Amino acid sequence: MASYVLVHGGAHGGWCYQRVAPLLRAAGHDVYAPTLTGLGERSHLLQPGIDLDYSEAGWKRAFECFQKFDVDAGVKDIAATIKVLRARPEANGKVGCIGYCLGGKLAYLTAARTDSDASVGYYGVGLDGVLEERTNIKKPLMLHIAEQDKFVPPEAQAKVKAALKGMPNVEVYSYPNVDHAFARFKGDHYDKGAADLANSRTLAFLKKHLGA
Repeated sequence: MASYVLVHGGAHGGWCYQRVAPLLRAAGHDVYAPTLTGLGERSHLLQPGIDLDYSEAGWKRAFECFQKFDVDAGVKDIAATIKVLRARPEANGKVGCIGYCLGGKLAYLTAARTDSDASVGYYGVGLDGVLEERTNIKKPLMLHIAEQDKFVPPEAQAKVKAALKGMPNVEVYSYPNVDHAFARFKGDHYDKGAADLANSRTLAFLKKHLGA
């Protein structure tokens, strides 16, 4: 049984636990969704005392948390989680990471900074600002890019694709005519065709590199 760290998004991420975690568990995997810390403060939905919804006030509070988030601290939290999951006696010792939005960036940095066996990032934001870390990526990484992503302009997408092109351990897939969060089930930009394709690629990728 492989283990997975499921990383929340920068604004709203509870859906990924509700939708993706059951799929992984149904396939016989162990899934853990940690609450990441940033600047000494719990940063997201799972923080005690913070209850975010999709109202105007909920979005405002979500982006306040996002802006205060300490990415370096978050990656360290993920590394600590990987260490714990790898040692679980019922697991096979393989650990992967899946992240969305902010979590997509964290998944990329997890591939660069930790010993994760495989990492997957969906519509990661800010990847063009951390491309210098690509030389540290030694384990498999898969990225899903939304071509109409309102948070990642075309020039940033092009920069990411060019920088990662030809890397033997990196797979980058681009999805035309879909916006950010196209895989967020029942979200405003949910696209079933693109989501199903991205998820099927993810599951095959993780099975290949982490086993059952």
